[in-house]
Amino acid sequence: MKNILLHICCAPDACIPVPDLIAEGWNVYGFFYGSNIHPHDEYIRRLEAVKVVAEHNAITCELPDYRPGEWLEGVKGLESEPEGGLRCAECFRIQLEAAACEAVRLGCEYACTTLTISPHKNVSLINAIGEEICARHGLKWLARVWRKNNGFLRSVRMSKEMGLYRQNYCGCVFSLRKDA
Repeated sequence: MKNILLHICCAPDACIPVPDLIAEGWNVYGFFYGSNIHPHDEYIRRLEAVKVVAEHNAITCELPDYRPGEWLEGVKGLESEPEGGLRCAECFRIQLEAAACEAVRLGCEYACTTLTISPHKNVSLINAIGEEICARHGLKWLARVWRKNNGFLRSVRMSKEMGLYRQNYCGCVFSLRKDA
């Protein structure tokens, strides 16, 4: 059985990738990076929901400390970028870099992300960033498009069945802007 670290952006988006990877024979380690989430009470809601998914699927899920200042420093200068622009690409990079470091620490050979279940995210960009970061860390990137085969709709249904908190914005302070 091969070890894979699955970067989890939020619990609803993990509802399909986690059990699908397990069914394929992967030993899945979850990793929830939440320092991009604002405000803190939103982070806590999402963190608690991720714990439910991890427990439901009997996986270990790494939960690094909440450090929004570090994330804000990482996207400094990109504050006025539109949603889906350069700031989002940098946010993906920050999250996937942290996930790759954790994958190495845990002895995983592969990494993947739940980000590609969203119909609002650029799958090609996410997989290119993941591939590049994993190559630098000696990992293999498992490029998946989780929204295929009604993955997003299935995740909505599954998260409702599980009673998970489902957010209505990506998470960062900038995505809360009215013009975002």
